[in-house]
Formats: sequence, C-alpha cells, structure tokens
Amino acid sequence: MPPAAETEHSPSRPRLRAAAGAAVLTGLLFCLAGCLAGSYPFGPRTRNIVDLGQQYLPFHAYWRTLLTGESHGDLFLNWSSGFGSNFLGDFGTYLSSPFDLLVVLFSADRTELALYVVTTAKIATAAAVMAALLLTLRRGPWPVAAVLGTAYALSGWTFNYAATVPMWLDGLVAFPLLCLVGEWARKGRRPVLGPLVVAVAWFANFYTAYMATIGAGVVLVVRLLTTDDTGSDRPAVTRTGAAPGRASGAGTATHDATHDADRARHGDGRLRDPDGRYGSGGPRRTLGRYGADGLDGPDGSAGSDGPRRTVGQRRPRLAALLRAARSVLIGIGLAAPLVVVIFLATKVADLTPPTAFAPAAWTDVLARFLPATVSVATPALFIGTPALALALTLPFNTSVAARVRTGWAAAIVLVTLSLQWEPTHLIWHAGASPNGIPYRQTFVLCGLLLMAAWLSVARGVPRPLALLGGAGLLVFGARAAAVSRDIDRWTYPAAVGAMALAVLAAVAALLARGATGRRARRLLPVLAVGLLLAAQTGETLVTGKRTEEQQLSKVSWSPRVGPWHADMTRAVAEKDAWPRHRTDPGEVPGGNDVLLVGGQGADYYSSLTADTYSRTLAGLGFGYFAKGRHPVSLDNPVTDAIFSIGTRMRSTPKAELAVDRLPEAGITITDTPVPPLVTVHPTDPRPRTSAANAFARQERMLGHTVYEVPAARRTDAPDGTATLDVRCPAGSEVWFWAPEYQGTAALADGPAVGFAGRLPAVLGPMQQLGTVPATGAVRIRLLPEDGAKPRLKLPAQPVGCLERQRLTSAVRDLTATGATEVRTTGHTLTADLPAGSTGTAVLAVPRISGWRCAAGDAPLAPAHSRLGLLAVPLDGKATSVTCSFRPPGVRLGGAVGAAALAALLATAVLHRRRGRAREGRQEFTARAHRARSPEKSAV
Repeated sequence: MPPAAETEHSPSRPRLRAAAGAAVLTGLLFCLAGCLAGSYPFGPRTRNIVDLGQQYLPFHAYWRTLLTGESHGDLFLNWSSGFGSNFLGDFGTYLSSPFDLLVVLFSADRTELALYVVTTAKIATAAAVMAALLLTLRRGPWPVAAVLGTAYALSGWTFNYAATVPMWLDGLVAFPLLCLVGEWARKGRRPVLGPLVVAVAWFANFYTAYMATIGAGVVLVVRLLTTDDTGSDRPAVTRTGAAPGRASGAGTATHDATHDADRARHGDGRLRDPDGRYGSGGPRRTLGRYGADGLDGPDGSAGSDGPRRTVGQRRPRLAALLRAARSVLIGIGLAAPLVVVIFLATKVADLTPPTAFAPAAWTDVLARFLPATVSVATPALFIGTPALALALTLPFNTSVAARVRTGWAAAIVLVTLSLQWEPTHLIWHAGASPNGIPYRQTFVLCGLLLMAAWLSVARGVPRPLALLGGAGLLVFGARAAAVSRDIDRWTYPAAVGAMALAVLAAVAALLARGATGRRARRLLPVLAVGLLLAAQTGETLVTGKRTEEQQLSKVSWSPRVGPWHADMTRAVAEKDAWPRHRTDPGEVPGGNDVLLVGGQGADYYSSLTADTYSRTLAGLGFGYFAKGRHPVSLDNPVTDAIFSIGTRMRSTPKAELAVDRLPEAGITITDTPVPPLVTVHPTDPRPRTSAANAFARQERMLGHTVYEVPAARRTDAPDGTATLDVRCPAGSEVWFWAPEYQGTAALADGPAVGFAGRLPAVLGPMQQLGTVPATGAVRIRLLPEDGAKPRLKLPAQPVGCLERQRLTSAVRDLTATGATEVRTTGHTLTADLPAGSTGTAVLAVPRISGWRCAAGDAPLAPAHSRLGLLAVPLDGKATSVTCSFRPPGVRLGGAVGAAALAALLATAVLHRRRGRAREGRQEFTARAHRARSPEKSAV
C-alpha cells in the first residue's frame, strides 16, 4: 500500500475515520451477502439455522416482553419456560450484551428483524474496534486499516459460526477492545477505563470474553517483547545515547519519506510521541525509522553504535504486566454478579456426554483459510486471500525489525498449534471440550493474522521479495488444501480472482512509491486501495453467500416467524389464566415455544437447563433433544394434571415446512379441569409402587393410581418387525413409552405413530396409540427404521392403559384439598391453603437450585423436594405457603463486585494523586509545560 504520511494534528482522526469506514463497509457487505443468498430480511429464505431459531430468536422475543413489562417473570425467574427456570443465568448467557437492548425498538412481530439488526451491529462494531486498534499499534493509511478491520469482522468464523450464534459476536468485539486495554496498561494509561472495558466484555458474554482475554494476553506479551516505549508515552533512550534506529549502512540506505512522517516535528523542534503527543523539551530524542514500535533499521538492528540496551527494560515490562493483570482482575470482579451466577448454574446444568477432541487434518485446516469453505468440525480461518497474503509477507519483510517479525510469527504459529493440541484446546475452552463446534476460539487467530498483515503493510507495500515470499507460502498452502473435502466449487475461482486484484493493487502501490508526477502520486495510491477493497469485498460476498447456502443444506433449520406463530400468540394471550393454571401452546416451529408465543410449558432449551429438571421430566415420559438440554412438551392428560396445564393448544400444519415459505397451521384449543399449582399430599407418597417405568412415576407424583400397566408378550418376526400383545380395560387409552425406539408403532387398525429416540442426543416421548377395543385385547405392530440402533430396544413395561374415570376422580380430590388461591410475582409464589392442611404442599414447579420456601409466617429456608418438585411440610397450623427464587451466586457475586468496585475507586484515587504529584515535580525538571498565567506567576 502507499507509504503512510500522517499530517493530522491529532492521531484520533485517522482512527475515527478507519473505525467509521470499517463499520459502514462491514454492515453493507454483511447485508449484501444475505441479499445474494436470498435470506431474510432481503429474501424469503430463513436464516434460523440450528440454535439461532431454537434459542436466540425465542430468548430475544422473551427479553423484549420482559423489558416492556409484559412477562409474568422478572430478571431472576422465568415462569414461562421449563415450568419455572433460572432466568438470570440465561440472561447472562444469551442476552446480557448491551446490543440486545435494541430489541425494544421493534414491535413484537418484528423480533427476527431486531435480532438481525443486533447481529449486524455487533459485527460492524467489531470491525470498527479492530480498525482503531490497528492504527493504535502502528500509524498507517486509515483506508487500509478499515479494510483489514472489515476482514476481521467478516471472517469465516463470523459467517460459519457466530452469525447464527449471536452471543459469540460479543467476543469478536471484545478481542480488539481487550487488546486496547493491554496497550493502555503497557503505557500506564487509563487505569480506570481499562477495568470498565474488561467488565463490559465479560458481562456481555463471559465465554468468548475468556477466549478474547487469552488472545489479548498473547498480543500484550508480543508487544512488550517487541517495543521500547513500555511504561511511558515517550520512546526509550539507549545507554549509548544513540538514537534508536539511526543507523549507518543498511538502515540509512533505506531511509525514505516515511522517516520524515514519523518524526512529525513541531515548530520548536520537539518530536511527537507515538501516540501523537509532544515529548519532553529536554535532550532531543530521535525516533528511528519505525520509532517506538521497536522497528529500527531494516534488519532490526539498533544502528551502528552497538547493541541496543534500553535503560530498565525489564522493570517497565513487569509493571505493564501487573497493570494489565490489575485491569483484568478488577474488570472480571465488576462482572462477578453475573459471571458467578452463570458459573454456578453450569455446575447444576444437565450433564452432556463428554466429548473427546479430535484435531482436524492439517489439509482441512489449510483449506479453511480459503474462501467459501464451510464446516463445523474444522477451524474457520478465512480472512480474505489478500489479507492472508499480507500477513504471510511479514516474516520476509526486512523493512520491519527482526524481533517484530520473529515475535509475531512465533505467536501466530504457537496459537495455530494450540488449536490442534488437546491440552491447549481445553485451556481455550475453560477446561471442557464443547459439544458441537470445537474451534470456537478461532476468531483470536484471525485477529492475530490481521495484525500481522497490518504491521507488514502499514509503512508501505512490502518489497517485491517479501511479496514473493508471502505469495509462495499462500500457493503452497492452497495446493496442499486441494484434497480437503471442505473445498467448494467457488473456493479457487474466488481466491484466484482476489489474488489477481491484489497483485494489481501491489503494482499500483509500488509504482506510487517511485512516481514523480503529482497526479500519479495522488491517483495510484487511491487505485491501490480500491483494488484491495474490491479483492476483499468480492471474496467476502462469495463466502457469505455460499456459507448460508451450504448451511441450509447441511444442518437443521427452523422456518421464519410467520402466521402460525402470530395465530398462536393471539390464542395464548386470549386463554392465558396464569397463575390459576398453565396454558401450554404445544409445539410450534423452532424451539423454546413458550418464549416465542407466550404461555407456560415444559419446552425449554438452554445451555443451563438444570439436570434436576431434565431428569425429572425424562422419568415421567417427556422427550428431549440436545442431549437433555431441550425438554419438550408432552401432550398427556396425567402430566397436564400434575403440572396444572388447564389449556392446551394443538397445531395442524397446513403445508410442509420450507426454508422459503412462512409456516401456517390450524390451531385447536382444549380446556381441561386440572388441580391448582399447589396441591396437598400425604407425607407418605401413594400409591406405594416401586416400578421403574414412566407410568408408575406419573402415578407417584400425582398421588393416585390411574394406569393399568400390563405385562407385554413380544414376538419378533424374521423381517425385523415385532408385535406386542397386552390386555387392558376396554375403553382405556393405550400409551406407548419407548424412549430409545426409532420407527413406528400402531394398533391393529390404527394409524402409525412415529418415534425418534436416538440416545444420547434424542429421547423419544411417550405417545398415545389409540383406544382399547371392547375385547380388551391389544396388539401393537412395531416397524423399526432401517439402520436404527438399537432396532427394538424397549423398556420392560412399555405399555400403559389410562383410565380416564380414575384420572377425573384424582383431579377432583387434589382440587378439593389443594390451594384455594395462588398468587405470583416476578420470582415469588404464594398459595392459600384450606385450614388444617397437613402432610406436604407440593408446588408444580421443578426443585432447581435457588428456591426457598416456608409455611405460614416461618422464615424462608431452602426448599424440600418431592419427586423433583418443590415441597413444603405442613403441620396443620399454616394456612399459606410461600416460595421465592434467588439465583445461586447472587450474594457471592455481589460481594465480589463490591470489592472490585472498591479496588477500582482506590485505583482512580491513586492515579489522580500520582498525576498531581507529577504536575508538581514538573516545576523542577526539564520537561516542557505550559507557561503559567501572569496572575499565577505573581502569586
């Protein structure tokens, strides 16, 4: 690129221009990529890939209802999902980013658009911060910094992973922000703002902030080892008294206009510091060709006066590390009120099966540097072929100091290797190999590569030998990647086209360096930047388009929010009778249905789904997805009675779901008498059956016998099918429970009912097959799916026959002895009981950590559990029970946050006092300062 020649009086101007340019360019490219792919909001195709539609969209819809005061819960508790779940933990996991507040600007039926705007804003902000960081690391042409900032924000990691997992985008913003905090610590600046930035990053999303903190630590170490202005706003002075970088020989021979720009002399002969401020008025300290960045002569030497020995290098570096550690610790402490809650919630979350890390093949890793490659099993490293080529020129760029080239190259190589080694993989992921995408930290490596690209190009386009070296590495990697299965048909055409434009940009920049005509010197740099921009944007658009297209064909998706959701939302709002009873909307397209359309039900999908809740529902015959973290609604009259679901919605789709069509369905509403949310049971649960099947567990929780559970005679046929023969009371309902079964089950003349159990990922729910005929003889035909494993694994007692008369009698008894009135607030439930109630009051709420209960006027104490539900012992005197939820860790986190705030205030006071002391000592030093006014001089 053209040589940098900063003429602005304030270095903040190019940083602001670069940040603004990067943000605008990134936003436009991200939207244009979606437009080319035909996805919402620019086309009919859905963007709701996997968790975007199942978690983030519903959570943002619920967040809007909470912010507008339309929800039944509060920041502590979500009454809608999971029959009552810890919302503060979910808030910290999915919704704590400041960007998520934007949802209140959109109407309830525009949540999809709101989420798209939030996603775009995060990506654009990441580009802006990275562009500003690059100009903080080294001065240079701000348009190039803007292009590289855009390359960071629209990397393969963003398109392939984070665009559909919006909470990870906060880490994309956090990484360059935390690198800025490291720069402030290195120079002893902004000791109060630094911890606040760390706190915001960890508050927004602690998971990716943790990775970003590690990455920022790597950058800080490299900067400390390759710069000499640590601990000061002025360049260092050597013991020999020689000006760093003022070398004879090679250093002088390559001296060019960049040196004059770096010196940036003021009228009085003083030099500007690297951050644009003026140095002291004492002995003149010349900056080398690359000044305080530690970039001396072209060979990295300190000049002809012998080895460079900076005064007191080790002590300032150690002090900088301590300042950085202080900022990080105080910042994390300030975020502790939320981070501690999330951490403790993960300790009681449903345990997913352990995942063994398997490193990707190196050919696949190399392929992911190229455009239009998509995979969740390999690291998404695309940053644009021109940007990657610039990064690869750094080791060969002799106009950059050797220690800088060595430091950054070593850091990039070590971080790349750390992606593939299991011990460091576990460090990156906080000690646990994640389920799903194993390379979530890849954005850090993308950022390091772009910093290397900037350091190589900031002072001007690398010389031809460096360009050839970088191009050679790029070609070698591209050829080695040709065997990878991740290569797309668009990969090499896009890469070759981008490189062709990048070569033309390099030629234009090299010509600009030697141009003598005024017009050529002005137009050629603009042409070079324009060609670089065209190369990067073209590849980015191809990658974004192909990523969306391949994701829709390879992974699960949810349709857009449409008439089905709107109709269900209206129906639920009309029938909602909380807390008299629950209203369950049943299944709608996507997940977390009650968050999206309202009501109260079992459906709940979160990384923090409590293990107690998941196991309790699985034992009752509910199904789940996501290895237990997504329990779903069960349409069963017994569980409806247990959990006080008085209104149930059932949907019949009008057409098959499609990626480019809005879903529509007919809705049926059924009202059923059910007991209140609080019922009273004998101290000894009845019936006293110890059978280990879902039917018996439902009866124990209900407290009444309602099923006939017969012994089944199984007959296996040679073709792999089977039949079950049982006898049940005539007219009873036949329910089939086979959580691991894959296939269909049907009565003799009944329709086939599908079952899709696939442990450990999917647990199939129990389902009704039909009604027992007058003979009482029932035959169930089983047709397993081809390739199903295990083909016909069934529980010992897979059939239960429900007698409705018994259930009606049980509901009547529980209603008569249950609560006469139930009241709820944001996170508290109070129920009035009939006088003289004894035994145990059972709340139809899972006993997750954080509940405290009491009978009558007794103080709140940790709640008891009865078969997984909240329970309060009764002595016959209390006429009410009260339960209140407080997320575990709120008090501890608050205490840590208060201590961190005190430390921050102490830091601010000490910094202010030291600043005043330095101003006082200025009177007795040679340091230049503003003349005092005549009035003050007289005093």
